[in-house]
Amino acid sequence: MGKLDGKVAFITGAARGQGRAHAVRLAEEGADVIAVDVCAQYATVVYPMSRPEDLAETVRLVEAQGRRIVASEADVCDVAALQKAFDEGAAELGGVDIVVANAGIGPGGQTTEDEQWDDVVDVNLKGVWNTLRVSVPTMLTQDRGGSIILTSSTGGLIGTPVVNGGMIAYTAAKHGVVGIMRAYANYLAPHHIRVNSIAPTTVATPMANNGDLSMLKKYEPAIARSLENAMPVDYVEARDVANAVAWLASDDARYVTGTVVPVDAGLLNKR
Repeated sequence: MGKLDGKVAFITGAARGQGRAHAVRLAEEGADVIAVDVCAQYATVVYPMSRPEDLAETVRLVEAQGRRIVASEADVCDVAALQKAFDEGAAELGGVDIVVANAGIGPGGQTTEDEQWDDVVDVNLKGVWNTLRVSVPTMLTQDRGGSIILTSSTGGLIGTPVVNGGMIAYTAAKHGVVGIMRAYANYLAPHHIRVNSIAPTTVATPMANNGDLSMLKKYEPAIARSLENAMPVDYVEARDVANAVAWLASDDARYVTGTVVPVDAGLLNKR
């Protein structure tokens, strides 16, 4: 038996990277999944973003665990589309018990700083709020408690020496995610709904060049030094973050709320 048998998890940014790892890890513990991803490219994002075939692969991997999954293409910035995707998934799978607000982007496209700022804040901050707006009312109506996990970053707890619009927006948005978490943790505690955040260091996903920091070390050494972990690794795997999410989602963490769990190989402890 899994620790999440009979539970339903709503996961944004689920097509690949950390989101896919969360979907598969929670499915391993017995959860069914409502998976959402934009599956499209933003002009402000320099790396290739997810595609429909990525989301299809997440579906395959979850179903390989013997669990059900309802997957939809929706942008977390579009609250109406996100609500529709959530409602359809919750109706088919039987509500929701776990919410993982994971969708996020990194800046760096060939666009203006203003455009980068707007997209990063919209996805990484407002998208988290939208995820809670569409899911929390159902959790309250169900009256069966639950767990909410918001993806922040080590960059949401410290500052990095980068002053372009996109990276400042990323740092500000990830700090804001921690603020959203703390507010909702207080609001939902009387309903036995726990709200926490995770703060990963660099994770080996497409957004972080699959953990390859060699070019950053060569051309932006100051930034690279700010991302150095205390442990002798450049990055962690998405599975490492997913293990923390699975713990926070389970009753093993039943009295853990309002906190940030770093998965950072000691980066924050260096400060």
